[in-house]
Amino acid sequence: MALDAVLLLSFGGPEGPEQVRPFLENVTRGRGVPAARLDAVAEHYLHFGGVSPINGINRALAEAMRAEMPDLPVYFGNRNWEPYAEDVVAQMAADGVRRAAVFPTSAWGGYSGCEQYAEDIARARRVAGERAPELVKLRQYFDHPLFVAMFAEAIAAAADTLPAGLRESARLVFTAHSIPVAADERYGPRLYSSQVGYATGLVAAAAGYPDYDQVWQSRSGPPQVPWLEPDVETHLAALADARVPAVIVCPIGFLSDNIEVIWDLDNEVRTQAQAAGIAYTRAATPNSDRRLARLARSLIEELRDGTAPERVAGPTALGCGFGVNGEPCGSSHCTAVVAPAG
Repeated sequence: MALDAVLLLSFGGPEGPEQVRPFLENVTRGRGVPAARLDAVAEHYLHFGGVSPINGINRALAEAMRAEMPDLPVYFGNRNWEPYAEDVVAQMAADGVRRAAVFPTSAWGGYSGCEQYAEDIARARRVAGERAPELVKLRQYFDHPLFVAMFAEAIAAAADTLPAGLRESARLVFTAHSIPVAADERYGPRLYSSQVGYATGLVAAAAGYPDYDQVWQSRSGPPQVPWLEPDVETHLAALADARVPAVIVCPIGFLSDNIEVIWDLDNEVRTQAQAAGIAYTRAATPNSDRRLARLARSLIEELRDGTAPERVAGPTALGCGFGVNGEPCGSSHCTAVVAPAG
């Protein structure tokens, strides 16, 4: 398949205090989130000067992708903040791009991790109109060898920061963003949580940890709605009761250091661990690691050249193929909304 460009598509984040509340309103529009909840979350951003690191990380990632793929222009757009995907796709159309691969900053299936990006693609093409380029969303990559290697090496590096006497007894705890149980069941046999569980097994094996825990974080919404559990803070309290001396937290669900990593884990969970007398360290996310750019290149080569998919072998195969213009990608787990360009 011939390609003219690549679109790095992400979530977005504010880059100043005045942008925090409008950004959060974009994220939660139509979901009936109370104003008090937005105010509370806004304080997390304001703790860091109102700046999320995610846009800067993605700009650096885009530069790394350009270095890896000098034959393809790389564009960068967001769902919830500038540069908006709609504006970027309109610019791609004006630049004469006819077909582009879309690399989303989510490795996962499910609604937030996959289908919502397909909706972003379809919406941006509608805005661009008849000249909209064909946009092909690349496959999910939670089992790609480079994804596994980056997190496995990050775990090893984090372990090295612990006191030498605690490294062998440290408990490895993987975290990913929680979602409502009903949302997880929307795609059949709990696609998202199954993929996360599958990936944690691959990464733990690569890092040399036969025993580990996999938990969830950053839930929101009314308490009566069931979400994926256990929550990382509840689990940490249980580890404290069991007198675990040290933990290594690996945020496998996140490709970069967004607020839910640097606030929820580096602030709240770290503080909880310290209060309980548990030595705490966190594995780095890939951020703009050059290997992430190489991962994107390998997915593009699969699409463009018909290269066989690179996957770390596990007990099952989970995921799907490519999705064109926001249409379903062919997997029974993906039901992305179809939206024409015009």
